[in-house]
Parts: sequence; structure tokens; C-alpha cells
Amino acid sequence: MTDENYMKIAIELAKKGRGWVSPNPMVGAVIVKNNEIIGTGYHKKCGELHAERNAIASCTKSPKGSTMYVTLEPCCHWGRTPPCTEAIIQNEISRVIIGTKDPNALVSGKGIDILKKHGIKIKTGILQNECMELNQVFFHYIKTKTPFVVMKYAMTLDGKIATCTGESKWITGEAAREHVHMSRHTYSAIMVGINTVIADDPLLTCRLPHGKNPKRIICDTNLRIPSSSKIIQTAKEFQTYVATDSEDTWKIQRLIDSGCFIIKTPKKDKHLDLNALMIKLGRENIDSILLEGGSTLNYSALSSGIVNKVQAYVSPKILGGSQAKTPVGGIGIHRLKDAFGLDNKKITVIGEDILLEFHVKGGE
Repeated sequence: MTDENYMKIAIELAKKGRGWVSPNPMVGAVIVKNNEIIGTGYHKKCGELHAERNAIASCTKSPKGSTMYVTLEPCCHWGRTPPCTEAIIQNEISRVIIGTKDPNALVSGKGIDILKKHGIKIKTGILQNECMELNQVFFHYIKTKTPFVVMKYAMTLDGKIATCTGESKWITGEAAREHVHMSRHTYSAIMVGINTVIADDPLLTCRLPHGKNPKRIICDTNLRIPSSSKIIQTAKEFQTYVATDSEDTWKIQRLIDSGCFIIKTPKKDKHLDLNALMIKLGRENIDSILLEGGSTLNYSALSSGIVNKVQAYVSPKILGGSQAKTPVGGIGIHRLKDAFGLDNKKITVIGEDILLEFHVKGGE
């Protein structure tokens, strides 16, 4: 097997930590000796041992003189767990093949330097693009300290998210909806606007068996959220943030008593300043957000420049209707040259529907 083959195995191992390791990166490791895999591991959960140490612990033979394949540069500092470079050195591993360097200033290049100083041969950049894509959330968060935002919506082939009467359940099929719940498991938080809460009364949880529920963020400038909503009724069960500019102390206290966390957020152009909100959410260790807002919030998010990725589920249906809502509302773009640009497209068929994924140009 080639270096690329072993790194592919490490990448697949890393994916097993999806949804559980944030704000840490997903990392996988494979240990090979005499062309035989003798150990594998991945980072399973934030606060637990890293991939390298798990791989070493799983070895069926002594790792002395072996080669380790790891998707991300081994850490060299004490955090919740001891440095992985230390374990690699102590176990006399001879070579370390690294997918991509760690952008974290505490590690970046330093882990590699330490290993080299102890005579360990290093090779970097194996399947680098794949390893970077694996941890696009971590790379963004470690550099900006703000969440990586994925704007998700489901629409018909003619670009409608509901009928002219407002009916929207369900635009897409069951397979696509299950895929959305995997995204809810994957990302740290889910965010919607108050209009979505009032219109749909959603629960905003992950319905997958053994899935992780995201933290819930409600953008509610004037605190219109009803006490009877599912969000408020379950706030003590599922961590819930309400972002608001309201000074109504009675309403604020009512939400706090219900179990909500209040994030005071200034207004900008009559709406919440989403850039300021992202900074505050980043301080809460929220590294990623699945934006499932309506057309108004979607436009505000794009206009604010906080959206990094777009997921559009397209259903093979046509609704028509000049009054039927589209995924992005607001005042709209006046000139084509000012349109929000997208690139790095990915197309996936999911059951009867198609998922279109793009990165927003300019979004890190």
C-alpha cells in the first residue's frame, strides 16, 4: 500500500469523531510496521485522548521502528491531554507522515520540529487537500475565533421554499431530511430567526439515534418568542441562546428562568449585528453554526459576510407562484456584478433530491 492509501484510512477514522470532538479537530492515525497495520485510532471526544495516543494504545505489536500516518500535525503542548509528540518519541516511532500542518499557533510547525530534533523522519502534505477539507471548521475557528457558518435550505426546482399559502412540509424527501439531521449532529449549533420560531414552532434537535443535539440560537431582536414555544419549553433540556437587543428586563428574566442564555447583541440597520453576534458566540466555544433561517435571516447573514458555506437541497418539484417565498429575501442585489459569489461546488444525489454545496467567495 502507498502513503496515500494509509492516509485515506486515517481520514476515514477521523470522520468517526464528527460531531463529538469540537472545538477540537477531527484526527485519525494509522501505525504501520513491515507493511502491516499494527494500530489505529482517532480522536473520539473533546477532552479525551488524541488519535495518536489511541493508535499507540491499540498496537498489536511494539510500535518501535514503525511509521505513523496522521491527518494533522501532532500536538506538542499540554491541554486537556498530554502532548502527542511525547508519546511518539517515547514509543520510538521512526517516521511520521502528516496530512497537513496544524494552524493553531501553539502547534503550527512546532510539533514537526520537536519530532525532527529527536531523529524522527517527517513527511508532510499527503492528501493535504482532503485533510484540510476534513477540518475546515477547525481551521476557520482557530484563525478567526468565530463560528464557521453553513447556510442550509431546501427548495423546489423553481427556487421555492414553500407554497403560496406557506406550506413547506415537506419540500424534500426522507433521505435528504435525514442528511440534514446528520448536519445538526455535526455542527456545534443551529441558528434560526424569530419568524421561523413563530411560524413553525420547531424543536431544532437531532433526530438521529445516538446523535448529538446542537446548541440552539434564536435571533430575536425584540424578544417576541412565545413562552409556549417548543424552544422555551425545552430550554432546560437543550442548551438555548437567545440573541436580542431588547432591554425588557421582565422578558429577559422570564427566558433566563426558562433555562435560556441571553446574548445581548447590538442592532445594525434595524436587525441584530450578526458580526458582533459571531464574536460573542465564538467566545462560547461555538465553532460552527448550521443556519436554518428563513429568507430574511439568510439575506442578512450573506450581507454581513458571516456565511462560509451554502447547502441547497433541491427537490424535483415545481410550485410556481409569485408570492411563494424563495430561500433568500431581503432587499436583494441591484447589480449582477455585486451578487454573492460561490465556488468549489459539490453535487450529491440524496434519494430523490440533489444537494448542492458551495463555499462563499471571500468566506474563509
